[in-house]
Amino acid sequence: MTPPPLPRARIAGLDGLRAVAVVLVVVYHLFPDAFLRSGYVGVDVFFVISGFLITTLLLRERAREGRIRLRRFWARRARRLLPALAAVVTVSASLAWLVGGDVLVDMGLQVLGAATFSYNWVSMADGGTYFSAADPEIFRNLWSLAVEEQFYLLWPLLLPLFLLLPGRRSRAAAALGLAALSAAWAFTSVTAGADLTRVYFGTDTHAFGLLIGVAVAFALHGLVVRRSSVAGVGPVWGVIVGALATAGIVAAAAVGGGEAITFPASSLAASLLTAVVLLIAAWPGSWFGRALDIAPLRWLGERSYAVYLWHWPLLVLLSFQLTGAGPETGVPVLAGAGVALASVVLAAGSYRWLEQPVRRHGFRGALALARHGLRARPSRRAATLAVALVAALALGGTTAAVAAAPRTTTSQSAVDAGRDALEQARRLPTPPPAPGAQTVDGTRVSAVGDSVMLASAPGLLQAMPGIEVDAEVSRSLWAGARIIDDLAASGELREYVVVGLGTNGPVSTEALQSIVDAAGPDRYVILVNAYGPRDWIPGVNSDLTAFAASHPRVAVADWSQAIAGHDDLLAGDQIHPESAGGDIYARTVKRAVDGAATQLAAAQWAAEQTRTTLLELFGRDEDQ
Repeated sequence: MTPPPLPRARIAGLDGLRAVAVVLVVVYHLFPDAFLRSGYVGVDVFFVISGFLITTLLLRERAREGRIRLRRFWARRARRLLPALAAVVTVSASLAWLVGGDVLVDMGLQVLGAATFSYNWVSMADGGTYFSAADPEIFRNLWSLAVEEQFYLLWPLLLPLFLLLPGRRSRAAAALGLAALSAAWAFTSVTAGADLTRVYFGTDTHAFGLLIGVAVAFALHGLVVRRSSVAGVGPVWGVIVGALATAGIVAAAAVGGGEAITFPASSLAASLLTAVVLLIAAWPGSWFGRALDIAPLRWLGERSYAVYLWHWPLLVLLSFQLTGAGPETGVPVLAGAGVALASVVLAAGSYRWLEQPVRRHGFRGALALARHGLRARPSRRAATLAVALVAALALGGTTAAVAAAPRTTTSQSAVDAGRDALEQARRLPTPPPAPGAQTVDGTRVSAVGDSVMLASAPGLLQAMPGIEVDAEVSRSLWAGARIIDDLAASGELREYVVVGLGTNGPVSTEALQSIVDAAGPDRYVILVNAYGPRDWIPGVNSDLTAFAASHPRVAVADWSQAIAGHDDLLAGDQIHPESAGGDIYARTVKRAVDGAATQLAAAQWAAEQTRTTLLELFGRDEDQ
């Protein structure tokens, strides 16, 4: 006999907590200079909510019907997630086709990852990175949706194994044990130097939030379903603890300087604090859950899924339309506010006219309503036809975007061209020094740099034939010091050492001194300064100038000044030079090297003149 249905009480606080989560993520992306420098932890809040809610729904269904109907569960998930996702992907891809350029890169793979809920793995397989803004993927934010969907697919199959354990405490403990393993795997991977994007995107290394939510669902299962059987928790301390935990989530979002510094510690902290909020909010009789669900937060929380989906593609599209580059060039406050407003408006429309009809009536029912709209009064018929036209245009635009998508960005093409030029030069014999040359020959120059120098390699090889260039993507100043030290130890370091390593982060006097020490007292070091839309670059250039001023055998090649006003010679990221820009880079380096040689020659001439004068002076004294 099937047990009678149990009350399906709404869980208080979830929508309010969703609103907090989406605000953290949106502010983090749209206003990068704001105080939420680690606002990505809002995704972890979503993960905990998802693990908690899905497990609670499955447990309720089993208690109500004696089993879990997997097909019905997955159908409900599809009705919940697919309508808004399809709208965002097709409309955004169509707009990307209109914008054109780097924003279209890998559009086919991105759409595939979105359609199959495998975006995290597809992006990683293609070399994508969450932490590089050089070539922002328009659907990069869908990595988290992929992780959740993979959980939705597997978790209902694994849940029966947990139900074999006696009591909710043992089940919650088992879930927490798996969460601890996932978190430990993330910490171990980061400590061992694994690719940070792999750890961040990985379902295995980022499942701890979902599993913590599962543990909370197990712990509260009997309390949430049979509310009248458990006495309420004291309302005053519940509000205090819940408010402090919520404030702690915001504090975790404000601590540190981004994912590369604070992940995974900040994500784990936010997940645990979210678990506390859920425990307090969902506890029977709690005032805090009702307080968290105040009308504005509840309204935003109900639409948070679509807000999250829309905000990143709109930001990338607007950035490329305004500047030809991604959000790394900076997000003006007005632009960020406009994207936020547009995201909320689109999410509200999606929730009312797309998501809710499908959730209530299913896909077939929603299509039946649309067909009925074609036979309704003229105004509704016109609205239905307009929606159908937009859908058709969006599908066509998506197809066009996929067909027109380039394989690499302009910046990657510039870097690849530089790498090809270096490989070709290494296969050729080193040309002999030019006899009687008045300037420094390339055979006397070693260059160590990052991707900007790599993109400029063709120009360097042409301007200074025989130059030895060792450049690679994302290289730091400390890595450069080690390379120079190795070259010096092997006897391969040449007389003039060019160092171009200011693009990827701040520099320090200690690191610069280590480069000079590695080069040794008999060599001249040329520091190439940096150019690009990065907030640390002005400080880098200032530090390089100050260091050179205090070291007699160090000079600066002013790439920043040379390329200023010539942004059209740079790739779409406004950092890497294309061919003509690389020629300017090479000429700037050559001028600095020749200037250093001139300075050395002048100093040597002055020393020789002084020596000659002293010899003549002391020689006359001896004669007398």
